[in-house]
Amino acid sequence: MFKEFRDFAIKGNMIDLAIGVIIGAAFGAIVSSIVDDIFMPLIGLVIGGVDFSNLFIVLSNPNDVPVPSVAAANEAGVATLNIGLFINAVVKFTIIAFVLFMVVKAINSMKREAAKEPVETTPAPSKEEVLLTEIRDAIRANSKA
Repeated sequence: MFKEFRDFAIKGNMIDLAIGVIIGAAFGAIVSSIVDDIFMPLIGLVIGGVDFSNLFIVLSNPNDVPVPSVAAANEAGVATLNIGLFINAVVKFTIIAFVLFMVVKAINSMKREAAKEPVETTPAPSKEEVLLTEIRDAIRANSKA
């Protein structure tokens, strides 16, 4: 069983998958930074100074604790509906989905281009080869008779 697993891992499938996961995690971190640090602050500024990371609705605050931010609500144990964080997650998902769509589209385009390329065929035999083949076949036919 260990030998089968080793053979599977060495073939490259597992290595390719591991590399893809690592690159995906790094790409996810980059997208998170772009959304959290660039897009959402700009969108919030255009909308009127809204900080999406602190856009929330208090669901339950039995002790009437002041809740200026999501972090303060979590610290005080106040139940909140974190709308801004959800919007951030939707924007991140949209960006990642679009990039993956573009990658798949590029790969499919390359596959179509490869399919269009003519397949090399073996050249037709020369006149000498044809003549030698006929002579060989004639000798074989005469030796059998």
